[in-house]
Amino acid sequence: MMRALVLDRLAPDFAGLAVRNVERPRAGPGQVVVKVRAASVNFPDLLQTEGKYQHKPDLPFIAGMEASGDVVEAGDGAGFAVGDAVVGPARHASVPGSGAFAEYCVMIAPRPKPANLAYAEAAAFGTAYLTAWVSLVCCGNLNPGDWVVVHGASGGVGLAAVDLAKALGAKVIATGASDDKLALVNAAYGPDAVLNVTGGFKDAVKSITGGGADIIYDPVGGDVFDESVRCIAFGGRLLSVGFASGRIPTLPVNMALIKGFALVGVRAGEYGRRFPEEGQVNLESIWGMAQAGKLTPRVHAELPLESWRQAYDLLAGRQVVGKAIIRPDL
Repeated sequence: MMRALVLDRLAPDFAGLAVRNVERPRAGPGQVVVKVRAASVNFPDLLQTEGKYQHKPDLPFIAGMEASGDVVEAGDGAGFAVGDAVVGPARHASVPGSGAFAEYCVMIAPRPKPANLAYAEAAAFGTAYLTAWVSLVCCGNLNPGDWVVVHGASGGVGLAAVDLAKALGAKVIATGASDDKLALVNAAYGPDAVLNVTGGFKDAVKSITGGGADIIYDPVGGDVFDESVRCIAFGGRLLSVGFASGRIPTLPVNMALIKGFALVGVRAGEYGRRFPEEGQVNLESIWGMAQAGKLTPRVHAELPLESWRQAYDLLAGRQVVGKAIIRPDL
């Protein structure tokens, strides 16, 4: 048996989640069982508790999308041996993207953990940086020297976008609603400018960029999206990554026509499912940069499994700069 965070029912305020004793998984062909050393909390983990995420696994299931740890059992053809340090998406009861918040999880085709990343850093990397890569490179056609505005820059996917855009040679404006969190972003990743969006930001973006941003990365939605439409450059790319603000905005199409910009919806996981060969190239790209030391995920907090509620509340309350990590081994 093992301890795991199980979602039994959909309910507000994470009321359907509880740590329970469940049967430890076994490795099938092509699978490994991993002793979880670290698992990252992602915004979709919160949405799934109320059935608000696009992917809706059947209940009950073990929560948690991605983890890092050590292989304790390897099935035929898995390509890994007991003791190997790996990282990747978890899989519970044949449901991909679930099962990470447990003492042990199953993985199919994990990746070797980069030696230069701690377990917590590796667990914080995959989803956030893949989202940033698909957004900026595949959908945004980023070029060195482009001005990139990253909204929600202190969150997991936002901070990854700041880090990646800088590594790819872009000029980055990191935005948020907290001066303290923006100061941490500035100290850790050195964007070209930071902007507090409270009270508006379009005039400042136009002034800094000399007319407008080439790419705007928006995981926030709501009012932030509305104002982004007014400070994007002609021919720019406005990337809709999510709606953390809670309001799904609408686009006045005449603004897109007049300013000649493109609105692109981003679903990194779906991109990989529809274009598997390109999806593999994307994974190789981000993990190659991580292994070369060009990208550095930021871990905000590491908490034991029994403190899962604190980890969820940190993310829900927008208190995280980077990623909150659950450590079942603590």
